[in-house]
Amino acid sequence: MKKITGAAFALIGLLFNCKVQAQVSYLNESKVDFDKHMQWFREAKYGMFVHFGLYSQLGGDYKGRPIEGYAEWIQAGADIPKEEYAKLIHSWNPSHFDADQIVQLAKDAGMKYLVVTTKHHEGFCLWDSKYTDYDIASTAMMGRDLIQELATACKKNAIRFGTYYSIIDWHHNSQYRNSEGKSGWEKWGQVAMKPDQKAAYIEYMKNQLKELIVNYDTDMLWFDGDWVNWWDMATGQELYQYLRELKPSLVINNRVAKREQFKRDFGTPEQEHLNAKVDYDWEACYTLNNSWGFKRSDNAWKSPEEVNKKLMEINTKGGNLLLNIGPDGNGEVPAISKEILLRAAAERKDQSH
Repeated sequence: MKKITGAAFALIGLLFNCKVQAQVSYLNESKVDFDKHMQWFREAKYGMFVHFGLYSQLGGDYKGRPIEGYAEWIQAGADIPKEEYAKLIHSWNPSHFDADQIVQLAKDAGMKYLVVTTKHHEGFCLWDSKYTDYDIASTAMMGRDLIQELATACKKNAIRFGTYYSIIDWHHNSQYRNSEGKSGWEKWGQVAMKPDQKAAYIEYMKNQLKELIVNYDTDMLWFDGDWVNWWDMATGQELYQYLRELKPSLVINNRVAKREQFKRDFGTPEQEHLNAKVDYDWEACYTLNNSWGFKRSDNAWKSPEEVNKKLMEINTKGGNLLLNIGPDGNGEVPAISKEILLRAAAERKDQSH
């Protein structure tokens, strides 16, 4: 019998450890393990949401007229064919985007984590992905990596880094505008899936999400679009397990599956918050005005006092506040957004003395 070398033993040990790792059910982990997993999130209390994409350059207007609704939903609101909308990639040049300034703003505002829309419903990717050309590398910003710039700035400032990823994708060939819909929401919100393309699209998602984990070491994945009819609970749970296997410490929001039923790792009330404590973790996301993406006609800004009131109410009920900013087409954060966040922080500091 041949002797087994030290290297062979090491390989056997590695394979065994990988097998054990794969057998961990992150959907059923113990309370002790889950509590440890969620510790930083529970302690964070306050985070910054950054909505930024092709839509930012439009500022809520299309062909000279303002479009109702959220600015980042303008493709749906104006019912723009995807081939026409995709031309925006040629005029997108937010050269003033400054990750260090954005992260410093979050830090000065008292925020402990940041989540950026790496891929919104429009399907455009803010990073250079191997799996699509509909990304930053195909724009005038080629050569810059905004996601890496943010990730680096967050790490430097002890801010946890999170990445938003939309389940639906208005650009991907697997999906198409629902012509039976009577409104922008029904046509685009309920975007249809080609039945024979779902498996391939899920593989596309997994490949891109792995890029966000491996290349940028994201601490959080923040999903959206789970309401679409072709996305189901089982698919979401399987994706959750896959992602936790890639990075066990990864915190994932409940929209990875069906938000009404699935509460791991945390619930996500939007533009509202819970009035009582619950037996699961949660985070309320709010806009600073009415829109998530930059909208030049939207001046319904929250006051610093209102921001602090929401933060206190949410934290008191056991939740986190994720408060949004929307950089404009040049990549700059509106001055009034900065003013509100900094004044709110100053007022909290004054009240604590």
